[in-house]
Amino acid sequence: MKINHIGYLTSDLQKAVQEFQKIGYRQISEITHDELRLTDICFMQMDGYTIELVAPYDKNSVVAGLLKRYKNTPYHICYESVQFHKDLKDLEANGYTRMGDPAPAPAFDGRNVCFLMNVKAGMIEVLDGKLSENRARTRDD
Repeated sequence: MKINHIGYLTSDLQKAVQEFQKIGYRQISEITHDELRLTDICFMQMDGYTIELVAPYDKNSVVAGLLKRYKNTPYHICYESVQFHKDLKDLEANGYTRMGDPAPAPAFDGRNVCFLMNVKAGMIEVLDGKLSENRARTRDD
C-alpha cells in the first residue's frame, strides 16, 4: 500500500480551499458531491502531498459527529492498495476494525474505499488501486 492523501475535515469547504491556497496549495479537483457519505470533497496539493478537504453538507453525514467533536482537523490517512481485499483482511487481522463495507467513492471515479479504525493508530481509508472491470472497459472505449 502507498499513501494517497491525508483527509482533512472542515466545516466550510470553500473557505478551507481559500485558506490552503494562501499557504501554497493548489486545487487539483473540482468539488465532488458524495451522496452516500453526505459530504463535499475537494483535493489540494503542494510539494507532492495531497490533502482531501471533506465537509459534511447534511447533519446525518458520516463526518458530522467528528466535526462537532474535533472541529477542522486532519482525521485520516488514505492508502491506495492494488491488493484491496487482501490488504483489508490483513489490516483486520492486525487490529483494525472496518467501519462499514467497501463502497464506491465518487471522488475516485467510483473505485471502492473502506474505512477502518484502530484504537492506537486512529482512522485510515483504503482505496482500491484497480479500476473495476466495468470502469476499465468504459475508459478503453
